[in-house]
This record gives sequence, C-alpha cells and structure tokens, in this order.
Amino acid sequence: MTTIDRSRLHARLAEEDQRFAEMHPRSAELFEQAKGSLLGGVPMNWMVRWAGKFPVFVEEGWGAHFTDVDGNTYLDLCLGDTGAMTGHAPPASVEAIIERVRHGVTFMLPSEDSIWVGEELQRRFGLPYWQIAMTATDANRFAIRIARQITGRPKVLVYNWCYHGTVDESFATLDANGNVIAREGNIGAPVDPALTTKVVEWNDIPALEAALAPGDVAVVLAEPVMTNIGIVHPDPGYHDALRAITRRTGTLLIIDETHTICTGPGGYTQAHGLAPDILTLGKPIASGIPAAVYGFSEAFAERAQAISSDTTADVGGIGGTLAGNSLSLAAMHATLEHVLTQEAYDHTIPLAERFTEGVQSVIDEFALPWHVTRLGCRAEYWFRETPPKNGSEAAASIDDDLDRYMHLAALNRGILMTPFHNMALIAPGAIEEDIDRHTEVFRESVAALVG
Repeated sequence: MTTIDRSRLHARLAEEDQRFAEMHPRSAELFEQAKGSLLGGVPMNWMVRWAGKFPVFVEEGWGAHFTDVDGNTYLDLCLGDTGAMTGHAPPASVEAIIERVRHGVTFMLPSEDSIWVGEELQRRFGLPYWQIAMTATDANRFAIRIARQITGRPKVLVYNWCYHGTVDESFATLDANGNVIAREGNIGAPVDPALTTKVVEWNDIPALEAALAPGDVAVVLAEPVMTNIGIVHPDPGYHDALRAITRRTGTLLIIDETHTICTGPGGYTQAHGLAPDILTLGKPIASGIPAAVYGFSEAFAERAQAISSDTTADVGGIGGTLAGNSLSLAAMHATLEHVLTQEAYDHTIPLAERFTEGVQSVIDEFALPWHVTRLGCRAEYWFRETPPKNGSEAAASIDDDLDRYMHLAALNRGILMTPFHNMALIAPGAIEEDIDRHTEVFRESVAALVG
C-alpha cells in the first residue's frame, strides 16, 4: 500500500493555498470587510470550516452548480451539507415559493398545503401523524421532550460520534474508558451530558442491550446509517435487533432521516421497512427554505395526545411561532411533488454509483489504503483501508491535513466537497460529465501527492 509522504503533502498544501488566494481576491476582500460586523467574518460560525484561508462568497447557484463573486464556477457536491440536495433553485419550488410570498408568508394558521404535505408524508414513510418544525434540530428536540414526558424516563441514548443538529443530548461521546463525556467543542452545555445521555457504539448489540436494560432510557435517537463520521452502514440484522430491544425494554425509537433521505423518496425507512415510533427529517424537504417534519406511529400519537393541553400548548417547549408557516409548507408541497421524486433518485443514484466507481479506480491505481462507500445518491471516501464498523473506528482515521489538501485541490479545480468530511451528494441537475470531472480532479490531486 502507498504511504503518504507528509513533507510532500505539506508542500502540495502550500501550493494549493497560494492558488486559492490568487483565484479568490474578491472573496478575500469581502471576508476582511465582514470581520467588521460579523463574528469571525461569517454569518454562521460553521462557515469558517472550509479548506481555504477564508470562505468563498457565493454569487448565484442553479441546479448542481454555483458561481462565486470572483466569477469561478463550481460543481457543487456539498449542496449546503444536504440542505440543497434538490439542487439550487429547482424551478417548481421557485415558482411555488414566489407565488406564496406574493400572498403572505406566515399567519400562525394552517393552509391547505399542510394537509397535502401530511398525507404525502404518510404515504412515503408509513407513519400516520405529523408535525412541522423549522429545523431537524427542533424536530429531534421536540420528539425527545414528548418521549420523556410520556415514558417518565430521564435519559436519551445516542451513538458514539453521531450528529443530530444542535440537540444538547447528542453532543456526548465516550472516553477511552467507556465513560460518557461532553464532545470536544461542546459550548455551554446546560448540564453534564452524562446526566442526560447514554452512548454506545454503532453495531454493538450487547452494548445496546446493557444500556437499555435498566429501563431509564426514554428514547433511542439514531440515524439508520451513520453519516456524519463517514458513511457507516448497519450490520445485517442490526435494525431488527434495535427494534426488538427497544420494544422489549419499553424504549421509544426515533429514526433521523435528515441525511439518509438520500436513500430514496421515503428514506432508509421506506427502503428497508423500518418501524420507528418517531421519524424526523429536515434540510432538503423544502428546497432550502427552513422546514422540518416529525412523524408519529399510531400508538405514540395516542400517548402524545393524552398529555397535550389546548390551554398550555404555547408554553410546553414544543413548536414555535414560525413553525408550520405557509411559505415552508408551500415549498414542501412543491419539493415533495416535483423535486424529491422517484424519477430524481433514478437519475442521481446511478451517478453516485459512477462517482464511487471513479474514486475506487484511482484508489486501486495508486494502491492507496483508502476506501469509498455509498448510500443512495451520497458517497464518501475515507482514509482507511476497510469500512469502519462504528464511529470510533471512523474517527481514529481522520487525517486533518490530508482532508484539507483533498478539499482545497478539488475546490481550486472547480469542485466543492462537504467541508466536514469527504462526502459528495448528487443533485438532480448533475450529469455524467460532472461526475467524470470529479474523477479526473481526484486522480490529479492524488497523483500530485504520491508522485
């Protein structure tokens, strides 16, 4: 297997830094100006996590591409970290959004779109009752609160190195001794996460059994495939075991499809026949307009309804003034009906397969100890020879310098990858030539690195 020469890596990285600065003078100017009014020079702190010394400022986007303020055009394989999985400005959604804006955006009253959206979510995911939120974070947070209330149990179980938005209970990990601790970087945690959260490794059935046996966990919060620490698939039979153990211990189960909606129109849940008590979904469901949903099984809905009160509905910690607004619902209606369709997935999933095959061909050519994996129209390469079984195995193989080099080399050649990992998401507007261009750039970047 080929070993990466670190001095060569650092030399190539310095070259890419220089190239980036030369290609983006206007973005550099705007970044310096932004520092005068925006904390860190960005409107949201995650925007500092790009490979360059400053973020690229965007001019406009369409389909699978966007242009920056310096006139550079990119193939977008980040897609707003899934928020723009529909592609930028899909025409059907744009028309519905403009029409809704003309007639009012938010009333704290329902619209007819809400009924259509609820019925379509029933059809896709098999859960009978739904609620609308602004973000997947909110959907997960609200679902956890209801689960705690109806079970009378205090704790939540998550998987090591998971991600579920900014839900407090999910910013927990395991230390070297297996103790639950706050994840590095967790800011201002209201309580020690060990008091609220249990953490186990993905695919570890005995650990799951042991954690749920005491009967103090209200709900398990899980992606059906881990996606924030590489794509980590479940072992065969893991979901069957997860559902059996949760039912036996009286523990509720939330499946978070926010990233795994890349599997198909009904997410991993529909494709693999999962049966969660609650399902959450955000990001792309409204073509980039802030919106999320959470759905309930019949049994869960009955228990949730029993604890609700019309007189205190506004102070229960669930909902929000802008949740369920008419604009979000109009955008969801258009997105579900015209954009995130079976036809779209029939186009994007083969392109993700083509992406995976292209990356694998380069890995094989240069005998690299890397691997690439795929979930629906999402694919990712990782700097380890074999796919990880859990979050810890994936995290142990993170190489920050190599990550930055591969991202920056791609960006300088017109391809944007997701900044937090080496993930590519394929928009409906992408074509085979776009994917083949990535393979060319990936090969060029590797060849420059290994010689």
